Amino acid sequence: MSDVINICFHGIGTPQREMEPGEDRYWISVELFHAVLDEIRTWPSVRVSFDDGNSSDLEIGLPALLERGLTGEFYVLASRFGKPGSLSEEDVRKLHGAGMTIGTHGMWHRPWRGMDAATSRDELETARRQIEDAVGVPVDQAACPLGRYDRRLLSRMRALGYRRVFTSDRRRARAEDWLQPRYSLRREDTVDGLRAEALVGPGALTRLKLEAVGVVKRLR
Repeated sequence: MSDVINICFHGIGTPQREMEPGEDRYWISVELFHAVLDEIRTWPSVRVSFDDGNSSDLEIGLPALLERGLTGEFYVLASRFGKPGSLSEEDVRKLHGAGMTIGTHGMWHRPWRGMDAATSRDELETARRQIEDAVGVPVDQAACPLGRYDRRLLSRMRALGYRRVFTSDRRRARAEDWLQPRYSLRREDTVDGLRAEALVGPGALTRLKLEAVGVVKRLR
């Protein structure tokens, strides 16, 4: 089974909305974004995704992808449709019309681990339906907000028919696995550092530690 490297972006350029605590670390410059795309387009197996439904996805992300012949997966928040600095329903349709995949990031950008029944319905079902209504096609992929998950959540998502679920565990994925770890770009990252971490990869001991962390999350 072959490996795939999942690269995740959040905000690009200057934020057009008020950020949540700690979110600024995941906003990167346009220059770094373009440099990373130029780097990863040469890699043998890579997927590109965008979380949070920021307006920069359409304004900066989409043109850069198309210019390089790349596609992306966009994980949007239903509650932010049409809000300043965020994608509108029409924007999501434009992304889909350009050949991009649309997935769900939930309703309110809150952790999915430990949700009660009402919150779970809101995040995993209601938000999904609203995104499906916006884009006009079924939505069967999801990205866990803040990268948090546990066994109960994953079981619920399987039961709801999600085809693939993405996390933020910063390690390679096996291409056909249902649960997909990703490398989220941070403002302090560099192209050389990303290449060393994701393409070259860590040593055997570090790799085993990263895989062990994922096992603990899935089983807790």
